[in-house]
Amino acid sequence: MRLNKYYKESKDELGKVIFPTKEQIRTAFISVIIVVSVIALFLALVDIFFHYTLSRIVS
Repeated sequence: MRLNKYYKESKDELGKVIFPTKEQIRTAFISVIIVVSVIALFLALVDIFFHYTLSRIVS
């Protein structure tokens, strides 16, 4: 009896879930790729700057 109640309540709750559309998933994916690329580029530039600066100080 309790298992049937649990199953019914779980099914009811799952019916309330709003799943994203393909367009929303695509937009979020592209946004994440752009943000990660910008951050990676920024970190690469900072790394190059520090590498150049430290190599000039050491040598």
